[in-house]
Amino acid sequence: MLSRVRPEAGKAAGQAGAAASAHPAWVRVADAQTPRPVPNVLEFNAPVHENWNIVHTGMLVPEAHQIYVCADNCLRGVVLTAAEMGKIDRFSGVTLVENDLYDNLETATIEGVSDVIRRLPKRPPAVMVFLVCLHHFVGTDVAYVYRELERRFPDIFFMRCWMDPVMQKTGITPEQKERKAMLDPIQALPEDERLVAVVNDDLRLPDDSDIVRMLDAAGFRVRQIHDCATYQEYLGLGASRLFLTRSFFGDYGLQKLVRRTGRTGLYMPTSLSYGGIDQGLGRLAAALGIEAPDTAGKRVACDAALDELSSELSGVPVAIDYVGINHPLELARLLLEHGFDVRRVYLDAVSGEEAETLAWLRVNAPDLELWSTIHPSLRQLDNDGLDGATHPGDDWLAVGPKAAWFCGTSHFVNIIETDGMWGYSAILRLVTLMREAWTESKDTKALVPRKGLGMPCACQLPR
Repeated sequence: MLSRVRPEAGKAAGQAGAAASAHPAWVRVADAQTPRPVPNVLEFNAPVHENWNIVHTGMLVPEAHQIYVCADNCLRGVVLTAAEMGKIDRFSGVTLVENDLYDNLETATIEGVSDVIRRLPKRPPAVMVFLVCLHHFVGTDVAYVYRELERRFPDIFFMRCWMDPVMQKTGITPEQKERKAMLDPIQALPEDERLVAVVNDDLRLPDDSDIVRMLDAAGFRVRQIHDCATYQEYLGLGASRLFLTRSFFGDYGLQKLVRRTGRTGLYMPTSLSYGGIDQGLGRLAAALGIEAPDTAGKRVACDAALDELSSELSGVPVAIDYVGINHPLELARLLLEHGFDVRRVYLDAVSGEEAETLAWLRVNAPDLELWSTIHPSLRQLDNDGLDGATHPGDDWLAVGPKAAWFCGTSHFVNIIETDGMWGYSAILRLVTLMREAWTESKDTKALVPRKGLGMPCACQLPR
């Protein structure tokens, strides 16, 4: 589904080509003919950490305990996340040393996890065991490890997770594996024909979203992973007639769940195009045998709100990033169609879900710039100021924390993953957030390094 953007590909002759050559970290949309895989080279990690990691996501499973089996250098990051969240009581680590690789990694893993479980003050109903790259490298018999753990602790459900960054860009990612493992304990229960479950999403689907409103109007109840206070309540999602997720990383596990339970599942990406929203609502309505809502009035309301904001922000350059918005190119198109001065989109991959949007932008907004966030040239040069050639300044409006950091602006919409929003209500809410961002300043350097937006974070930042 994802293709890496190749900044050097398809450079046009003349001024555009010269500009792209001078700034290898970006390319104009007109020149981005066909995104192609690029070699993995040195990458830059911007100090923007509001996106969730595997620790944050795993904490959504109520009463589950996380155990990471890895070397102490890898353990450092995840244990700090758990500590910052105030969830260290639901987190443990098994530290591997070099001799474990030579002797028997299976034994070290089994005994380490067993020791952790026996020392816990209360036996958890589920344990998320995170194996790592080392288990790949030495050819660990993973099936044997889990068979033995299940034999020793038959009252515990073991979720088979991975923290293997070597697999980040090849095959099934750690995020996809974790979200699949989180759904493994859910089994088919007697079906509740009026129950719809929202699973595998980091952020809660708002009650005013078009999805929830349509289901409410048709007499359905919506239950989300965020509504489950206990592990038993979480297992109760197995009674749902339909499962849906908005997360690309969650769809892999959703398909496994659907096959296991024999129920219906829908992946409903967070589209910001009118056609995409209507298509999603239509698919959901068809799956439940109900009538799709008439959205003509909502389109009119969105057009009016966008046009009004466009007039207020006349001449204000806008930048968008993939951390804040799931479909950043769709938002760019929507804003451009309503007269906004969208100049940059920060992203490192173009999703197949946005291929049609990219084609439209090439024709209708050829000067729109696609900026990589991992290119080494896009680093902050000093602690006192930002390089003016790379960071435009405070007169920009950014949608997303990475765009704010790279642009060097205090005017930004501070959200991740479209804030969990979906549909026309998401568009109207974004209009409000953009207006607030332009009229109110934020302390960018203090906000964007904080980990896991929306989750507790006790991270103390140097001033």
